[in-house]
Amino acid sequence: MTARQPRYSKEEFARRGDEIYETQVRSQVEAGNHGRIVAIDIETGDFEVADDILPATNRLFERLPNAQPWIVRIGHRAVHRVGSRGLKQSV
Repeated sequence: MTARQPRYSKEEFARRGDEIYETQVRSQVEAGNHGRIVAIDIETGDFEVADDILPATNRLFERLPNAQPWIVRIGHRAVHRVGSRGLKQSV
């Protein structure tokens, strides 16, 4: 297994990933893929779509072994949801 290291700060990684998703990728993947995962290489803009994170990133690494993947859940603000959907918090 290859050890991959990030080449950018967390802030630069997020900035690049969000920018590429919004300007290049979103229009190509949003229709018919709600809830799926897109892995985007923040250096090239290449991407892979899959149902889960590992298949998406693995396919991206197969094509681009040095990819710097940014992960987005299509149609959502976050990749993972924390907490329970049906619970309400009382004050």
